Amino acid sequence: MARNFAHGNYSHTQKNARNSGGGRTPRDRARRTLSQNFLVDRHAVDLMVKAAAPKGLVLEPGAGEGVLTLALAEAGARVVGYEIDPLLAGKLSARTRSDPRIDVVRGDFTAARAPGEPFAVVGNIPYSVTSKIVDWCLRAPGLTSATLLTQREYARKRTGDYGRWSLVTVESWPWFDWRLGDTIGRESFRPVPAVDSAILLVRRRPEPLVQGRRSYQELVELGFGGVGGSVRASLKTRYPGVDAALKAAGVARDAVVGHVHPDQWITLWERLCR
Repeated sequence: MARNFAHGNYSHTQKNARNSGGGRTPRDRARRTLSQNFLVDRHAVDLMVKAAAPKGLVLEPGAGEGVLTLALAEAGARVVGYEIDPLLAGKLSARTRSDPRIDVVRGDFTAARAPGEPFAVVGNIPYSVTSKIVDWCLRAPGLTSATLLTQREYARKRTGDYGRWSLVTVESWPWFDWRLGDTIGRESFRPVPAVDSAILLVRRRPEPLVQGRRSYQELVELGFGGVGGSVRASLKTRYPGVDAALKAAGVARDAVVGHVHPDQWITLWERLCR
């Protein structure tokens, strides 16, 4: 059964809508506006389900035509699929109306209220709102895991696969483990996008690696602030004992912030903030 949820001002889609050229059907323009690339490769779907290992309540951003939705339900999950495109939401709702394992919500996943019970997020998400969906997941207290099919470059950047680490990953590291999963080639989608995708796995840790969220995040944000061009220069503006902490963490005195592993940040916090 489809439920209307939230229809706000989707300003991130409007520029694309204005710039879309002539010669396209309304459905072509909708796909472009909403960054719709549908997963059509059954092997890729199987890889997503295997990575997610779904059970209990699963929220799916961008349910689309329901290929992943049905696979998650068949694997034993209770699925709430969010779809912002009313035509797709209506079709999927009609298709799954008699299936008690699936509920379809017409609306924007990023405007949804997080469930009060533990839940996972699994989805082939639009490239254009990847950061918004990831931020939503990190803020949700009941989230146990997020298994997201994203642009491969984004997944590599967030998991340190380029040999550098981002603020989002380092800041959330004590609470979430970030892993790079299988690559899904662009030919697995229709329309075919310009780049490949990859499975990004974000798992909540059973126990946090630090006990002081605010002090840890203040430390990391200062380090990423860019003062002086190195982690050492940035941290010395506020914390005493930085050189000894860097040595204990195995961080070079001239290290730039992106080259400091998240685990090394844990050691820096233990030495400078506890």
